[in-house]
Amino acid sequence: MSSAAEAISKPKRAARRRPDEDAESLLRELAESRLAIEGVTPEIDGGRFAVKRVENEPLEIEADVFADGHDKIAAAVIYGPADGEWAEVPLRFVANDRWRATISFPQPGPYRFSILAWRDLYATWRDEAKKKRDAGIDITLELAEARELVTKAMDSGRGSKPAQRQLKALLAQLEKFEASGDRDSQYELMQLDETVTLLEEAGQRTNLTRYAIDVPVWVDRTAAAFSAWYELMPRSQSGDPNRHGTFDDVIGRLPDIKEMGFDVLYFPPIHPIGRTNRKGKNNSLRAEPGDVGSPYAIGAAEGGHLAIHPELGSFDDFARLVEAARAHGLEIALDIALNASPDHPWIREHPEWFDWRPDGTIKYAENPPKKYEDIVNFHFYRKAIPSIWYAMRDMFLHWVQHGVRMFRIDNPHTKPFPFWEWVIGEVRRVEPGAIFLAEAFTRPKVMKRLAKIGYSQSYSYFTWRNEKWELEEYLTELTQDACAEYMRPNFFVNTPDINPVFLQTSGRPGFRLRLALAATLGGNYGVYSGFELCEYEPVKPGKEEYLNSEKYEIRAFDWKRPGNIRDDIAFFNRLRRTEPALQEFRNLQFYNFWNDNVLFYGKRTADLSSFLLFIVSLDPHNPQSGSFEVPLWEFGLPDSGLVDVEDMMTGARFEWRGKIQHWYLNPSECPFAVLRISRSSRV
Repeated sequence: MSSAAEAISKPKRAARRRPDEDAESLLRELAESRLAIEGVTPEIDGGRFAVKRVENEPLEIEADVFADGHDKIAAAVIYGPADGEWAEVPLRFVANDRWRATISFPQPGPYRFSILAWRDLYATWRDEAKKKRDAGIDITLELAEARELVTKAMDSGRGSKPAQRQLKALLAQLEKFEASGDRDSQYELMQLDETVTLLEEAGQRTNLTRYAIDVPVWVDRTAAAFSAWYELMPRSQSGDPNRHGTFDDVIGRLPDIKEMGFDVLYFPPIHPIGRTNRKGKNNSLRAEPGDVGSPYAIGAAEGGHLAIHPELGSFDDFARLVEAARAHGLEIALDIALNASPDHPWIREHPEWFDWRPDGTIKYAENPPKKYEDIVNFHFYRKAIPSIWYAMRDMFLHWVQHGVRMFRIDNPHTKPFPFWEWVIGEVRRVEPGAIFLAEAFTRPKVMKRLAKIGYSQSYSYFTWRNEKWELEEYLTELTQDACAEYMRPNFFVNTPDINPVFLQTSGRPGFRLRLALAATLGGNYGVYSGFELCEYEPVKPGKEEYLNSEKYEIRAFDWKRPGNIRDDIAFFNRLRRTEPALQEFRNLQFYNFWNDNVLFYGKRTADLSSFLLFIVSLDPHNPQSGSFEVPLWEFGLPDSGLVDVEDMMTGARFEWRGKIQHWYLNPSECPFAVLRISRSSRV
């Protein structure tokens, strides 16, 4: 950070003054901040919440910067760690008083940026002196002003020691030319590129003005914005519905999961399961002997949120699983559900953390008309604060110590916003790389607030967006509206709680097309195990609940049975890793395809070296076709232009000449096409 920028970033303690002195001081401060800095983007709620990026991801900053009069002005972004040394990069003029710069941050953690602007008297001098000289007007006074600008630069306190030496040499040359009457050499010396660079570094910044807000930026590691999640129930990994699976069984499945190309392996809660009001199969209110219950009914005599269900294994077994997963390129994510079974040890140890009814019974969880008799809720206020807040923080840090840095949070919208803002901040103070996924299928503004207060990712409405118009509308909102600066969706195609109605009637083509959409529209996406087998049978037709759900019983599957879509999953995950265009989210662009049953969109890198087009039929039952526009304009080509095309599924290569082309999709063969386009080497 420059010394001038540093000087205004550290307000000086004001000495005691008379009231008239205070008024005069305020007047002078107001008069000095002469430039206007407005319309800064991105900025979330006036700087209340952080803009989000990942490590080394570009952050484009814009601002309206202007001043009275006709003097030239200059501006810069100052930025850096919240508690460290800041750097500076110039803002460049765009148009209509709009200025722009791009910065990035090297590693996870909290950062900030702000804007500086000043009257650039040297740039003003260059412009006016040139106009007068070109018009044949005497510039003797202007040359005197030039020497004064150099002198003020020497006294500005800005610039390096080499720059100060160069300024002295420059002044000496100017004086030498003046003594000899060589005005042309004086003028030309002040117009040299080297002089421009020198005075940009060390010149005086007149009426230096700073934007009133230091805009916070939270930088995540890359996995917060780009990840492929695979969810499974560890207890169903034994291959035998009569034997409870273990962490060792999960280790045995790692090569299979890695073969499909996932990078996150996500488990529902792995804690001891309560016995009181335990649920039976298919969510029955009565459990039969041997029923395993819901993993969300956390807590039993064996422990609670800090413990592992004994039948899964020990902490040593879990450590071995974490290490084995890492060796397969997989990171473990845990589901943290902040609720308890009636058997949770904390009920006895901390009764003030729970809701009690007037008759002395504990209040179980409800979402009328749904009731969860095997679960009770925590309370976060009254006598529970601050002890429960500290306990929850320590619980997260406990799992961080055991190698977990990714957490999927169950129903975060039913817990206080202030609690989440505090606890996420506390965890990140210890582990800046911690990633939090909000399972908040709730109102849009609530979802966005959770993202603002710290959640790295969020479940989304993608699961229920099936029509072309609603997909385009929703994705445009997520990628182009203000929420794109802080909210990152995770496009899960299904979950243990959500068996989408669309998939219940679509057959295998429906699973393939939903996979294609999730994996290519989103930076983050996920599948719940069974999706690759096209599992769809509901407990009742049209009800979004799986028959014989793993939430209530142990299941066994043939993970490579005929009819699976494992090859499709592997294809898309491989494509995501190898194509930079798919490693971004906000670069999504929809294009024209004249058929409402076909979604046509593209993703590209800024340099066009990775440019992919996706044609996806939204109809799993019938062939669809239509004409579409090839985005030749993205290459600066006319409507008659030529591009090379590669079919990424088949490897076929061909050319498209002209903007209007035609495509046909038969869902029984393949409901999507993935095409890479590039500028043709031929005319």
